[in-house]
Amino acid sequence: MTTIKDIARRANVSPATVSRILNDDPTLNVLPETKERVLRTAKELHYTKKKSARLKKSFQLGLVLWFSAEDEMKDSYYLSARKGIEDFCISQSIELVRVFRNDSNYLDMLRGCDGIICLGKFAHEEVKSFIEICSNIVFLDMKVENYNITSLTMDFKQAVRDALDYLYHLGHRKIGFMGGKEFVGDHELLVDPRLEEYIAYMKEKKLPYEKYLYEGSFNTFSGYEMGKVIAEADERPSAIFAASDALAVGALKAFKEADMEVPEDISLVGFNNTELSEYTVPALTTVNAPAYDMGQHGANLIYAASNLSIRTPLKAEIPCNLIVRESCMEYTEK
Repeated sequence: MTTIKDIARRANVSPATVSRILNDDPTLNVLPETKERVLRTAKELHYTKKKSARLKKSFQLGLVLWFSAEDEMKDSYYLSARKGIEDFCISQSIELVRVFRNDSNYLDMLRGCDGIICLGKFAHEEVKSFIEICSNIVFLDMKVENYNITSLTMDFKQAVRDALDYLYHLGHRKIGFMGGKEFVGDHELLVDPRLEEYIAYMKEKKLPYEKYLYEGSFNTFSGYEMGKVIAEADERPSAIFAASDALAVGALKAFKEADMEVPEDISLVGFNNTELSEYTVPALTTVNAPAYDMGQHGANLIYAASNLSIRTPLKAEIPCNLIVRESCMEYTEK
């Protein structure tokens, strides 16, 4: 029997794209020739949907993404989480309705869904709107404190502590933090748990930190700009913990332009363990945040809750781990 993967292989597209074309997903944005090629391939391979899919209404899962489509393409963390969700949906023949928060009618597109996954950060008013549409809901990468709702987040606190412990045991005492500011709703500033834990750790160790705090946006250019500030400072930190690999990569470029050697002149730790981090020079030591697994777990939770009529919410943190590569070394007095 022909499968979606067979069609994807022949048509040279992803299984997720095939599934969405065959299910006539209105949110899918592909070239007409791609859609035509997939449909033609399905016909040539004599693809037919399973009988059970015709006898029983398929589970329809809504996925709300807090980024725009353009921004999401630049963020490998959220792309990885989305792929985890999509792959789970394909494996279970779940119909996925993907919408972006900046779509004008995105709430209307979610009506009728059997469950909703909200990926990213959302304002309180938005959370209330989602609950009004569907009670079977899971938030990924956001703690929803004031609502009885299932949420999955990374264990940022332990992840930061592991990274800082690593630098501390290498002898570093002047440890800087590079982060970004994020907003939701009407410019509501989000508190980054990584920054909170960094400050708590430095206070606990009685180490200076105020003058080693650098904040911009979560992108490579911002990391580059902050890296230039660090390079030009009269008193530099001996190590930097960057809250994303994108920031760390930008800083690497700035340090190189300033003739600063990593890790000889400054040690550097990133966050997310993106594919690029393994191929920087030097290879970047970074925190692995398993976003793909988070997406898989989130989709599994919402599907299981529907099938088993589970109404008790779950709030869980996914452990991260430090990947040690080449961008850090023991501190030596210069």
